[in-house]
Amino acid sequence: MPSQQFNTLKAIPDLSGKVILITGGTSGVGAETVKQLAVHNPSKIFFTGRNTKAANTLIESTKLLNPHVQVRFVPCDLSDLSSVRQASNRIAAKATRIDLFFCNAGVMALPPGLSKDGYEQQFATNHLGHALLIDLLMPVLQDTASLPGSDVRIIITSSQAATMGLTPKGGINFRVLRTEQKMFGGRWLRYGQSKLANILYAKALQKQYPCITTVSIHPGIGYTGLQGNLKLFDRFIMWITTIGKRSSVEQLSWNGLWAATAPKGVAKGQVQGGEYYEPVGIKPRP
Repeated sequence: MPSQQFNTLKAIPDLSGKVILITGGTSGVGAETVKQLAVHNPSKIFFTGRNTKAANTLIESTKLLNPHVQVRFVPCDLSDLSSVRQASNRIAAKATRIDLFFCNAGVMALPPGLSKDGYEQQFATNHLGHALLIDLLMPVLQDTASLPGSDVRIIITSSQAATMGLTPKGGINFRVLRTEQKMFGGRWLRYGQSKLANILYAKALQKQYPCITTVSIHPGIGYTGLQGNLKLFDRFIMWITTIGKRSSVEQLSWNGLWAATAPKGVAKGQVQGGEYYEPVGIKPRP
């Protein structure tokens, strides 16, 4: 459970005129984020994913919440850099601005494997695909940030795994990113490595593009589509160790929604660029 509650109806301001992009929007936290934001009157919501049927279902359900918002699906496989480039072209052709960019899509604890481009598949999906998409859409993000009254934010979904020692010794091992990295506990170490990359990349983006507020967040612990790849033993261990800590999918969306809409600043409850937050809006102690 989040240590703090978050009332989305009261806390999220009116988003009229805003354009939003959410990766991994066809299910789980991504789909919930689409629906939560739609009721606050944004101009457009673009969301990516690989499941067209699920995307169409989400679009129809979102219309029931707010028939006035434009919700558009952009097919994208973040593990395939050519697919990311195609998606960015489609988005840039239809979006004259992007105010909120949720890098939400991800995979967890996959068995050893390489992406189409030859990178460890969790690192490819969770970090490289998002990094490329951000880079390709940065001109649109910067143009939006230059508009009067704008507040452009990038919210990168990381994980507590990156801060709890579930990473290779020494952090990201760049020398082996093009290998399957078979090792004891490898599926979790590879996952933690990709999530550490999310945190470090958010900090780097904030330094390079100070006109855009970029943060990384841990959504919390709960059951979404990510658990589908876990072995039975891993599922059992996760179930045992998270008793009393699990959140609903709605609750898992709160931290990202908070990071996207809370006031900016350095005080408690405010969003500071480059930081990593746990639910809801909590900056962990060093």
